[in-house]
Amino acid sequence: MHSEFDLINRFLAPASTGAAGGVELGIGDDCALLEPTPGERLVVSVDTSVADVHFPAEAPAEAIGYRALAVSLSDLAAMGAHARWCVMSLTLPEADGDWVSTFAKGFHALCDTTGVALAGGDVSRGELAIGVTVMGEVPPAAALTRAGAKPGDCLAVTGWLGGGAGGLARWEAGDRDLATPLLRRYLLPQPRLEAGMALRGLASAAIDISDGLLADLGHLRHASGVGVELSPEALPLADGLVAALGEQGARQAALRGGDDYELLISLPPERLDEAQQRLAALDLPLTVIGRITAEPGLKGAEASSPGWQHFPGETP
Repeated sequence: MHSEFDLINRFLAPASTGAAGGVELGIGDDCALLEPTPGERLVVSVDTSVADVHFPAEAPAEAIGYRALAVSLSDLAAMGAHARWCVMSLTLPEADGDWVSTFAKGFHALCDTTGVALAGGDVSRGELAIGVTVMGEVPPAAALTRAGAKPGDCLAVTGWLGGGAGGLARWEAGDRDLATPLLRRYLLPQPRLEAGMALRGLASAAIDISDGLLADLGHLRHASGVGVELSPEALPLADGLVAALGEQGARQAALRGGDDYELLISLPPERLDEAQQRLAALDLPLTVIGRITAEPGLKGAEASSPGWQHFPGETP
C-alpha cells in the first residue's frame, strides 16, 4: 500500500525539476512558484473529470490520465493561449500504485507533447475523479473570447464533429480497441492549442466544443448578443461516424454530441482564406458551417435540449 506522498513522488512528480518550463519551485512544497513571461496575460481554467460521468471507470488508466489533461487544455486552446503549466488533484478509491503509474504515463505524455509543466497537485481518497487546473499565457488584447462575434461573420469549426459521441457509442457497444478511430477521438481527444494560437488576430469569437455544437454555440451566441443561421449539411463528420450511426444519427451526434474538443469560431469573411491557410499548415481543416446574424436566435437547427448538462433545468 502506498501513501499519498509515495504516489506523488514515485509516479506523479515530473522527471525534470528546477526552473525548466518556468517552474521555479514545483512539486514538494506548499505551493508552486512560477515564472510568467513578462508582459503576457495569465489564462487559467479548471476542469473536473469524474468516473462514469466524463469517462468510463473501466477505461485504460493511461487514456484516463491523457484525457483529463486534454479536456482542460482545450479551454486554453479556445482562448488562443500558449499552454504553460498545470496542477492536478487526484481522488482515488484505493492506493493502487500500478494504476497510478499507468495513469501518470498518459498524463505526462500529453505534458511532454504540449510543453506543459506539472507544477503541483494533491492525492486523496474517494471516488475516482481528476481535477486539473491549467495555466497559459496570451499577449495583451490577443485572447479569443466568446464575446465579439459580429453580424456578417462566418461561423466555422476546426477538424471534424461527432467523433466523441460516436466513440462513446462504440465503447457502449463493447469496443475496447483504441486503434478504432472513433474510440480514440472519445478517449484520446486532441486539444487544438496550435490552432487557437494560429487564429489570434483573425477570429472575432471562439469557444471549444465540449458539451455539443448546439450547446456551445448557444454560449457564443448569448455572449456576443447575436443570432446564427446554421447549415447542418456543411458539418464535417468524423471518419467512420456515418458507418457507425447512420446518416441521421451521425448528423445528430455532430449537432448534439459532446466531447469533440474542436474550436468553434466566428470571423469576418475577408479573413477566412488566411485562417484556412494557417490551419492547413497544421494539417487541420477549417469548415464554414453558417453565418452570424443580427437577429437573435438560431435558424437551421432545433435548439431545444441542445447538449450535455450536469444539472438540467430551466435556462435563465
